[in-house]
Amino acid sequence: MDYDYHVHSTYSDGSFLRWMVRAAERAGLGGVGIADHCNVSEREPMVAAKRDHGFNLDLTYERRRAAIERVREDAAIRVFDAVEVDYDPRDEDAIRAFLDEADFDYAVGSVHAIDDLNVQVPPLFEDWSEAERRNLTEDYFDALVALIESELFEIAAHPDLLERNPELRGFATDEHYHRVAEAFERSRTIPELNAGRVLRDGGAFSPHPEFLSVLREYDVAVTLGSDSHRPNEIAPRHDRIREFQEESGLELVELNV
Repeated sequence: MDYDYHVHSTYSDGSFLRWMVRAAERAGLGGVGIADHCNVSEREPMVAAKRDHGFNLDLTYERRRAAIERVREDAAIRVFDAVEVDYDPRDEDAIRAFLDEADFDYAVGSVHAIDDLNVQVPPLFEDWSEAERRNLTEDYFDALVALIESELFEIAAHPDLLERNPELRGFATDEHYHRVAEAFERSRTIPELNAGRVLRDGGAFSPHPEFLSVLREYDVAVTLGSDSHRPNEIAPRHDRIREFQEESGLELVELNV
């Protein structure tokens, strides 16, 4: 049966925990991972963003864990107690300490910000020169490789997040993809096939086909996260995932949790 290792609940920017689990059951999944956003940085821009978005799982994970235990009592599928942590190389010690303390079933790592700027926000970069965007792209892939090499995470989420931003799209190169694939090849961290945009933006998965092809060239295993935030997203995203698997022959691996 299929496993989805990346959905969100009201403990970050998703919907009620029980609703998400019930939707995963209706979608025919064998398990679902509640991987809410978390940032443990002490830099002021990241602290401010955390306050603005309410991403406080470092403070609330024990409450959520109790809620997950209650949901598990009558769930027909496995429910994983997970986390999606914003990664920045400067925060490695704090991330490691938090993950050691919290002892989640598994951890998802993601690079959302470079120099504390969220790379998913187009207006931040609309006045940037081409050279500045290329430099940011280089910094993004540096951070992604550092995430992989840190060995802090079981999963690396949406490894080509820049492609979601029209102001930064198209600057990644084949050289970037090979560098990341080589890092994955050496690491326990598994890249994620992320389905967060498959029902819009032209139906694109992350990583996109060129990047995914390089990962397959290196025999890098890939796991799955629908990145769903609403119950009504789970089933249609998994329908598209199954279609994609049939079209591409891609095999998705399960975590040993």
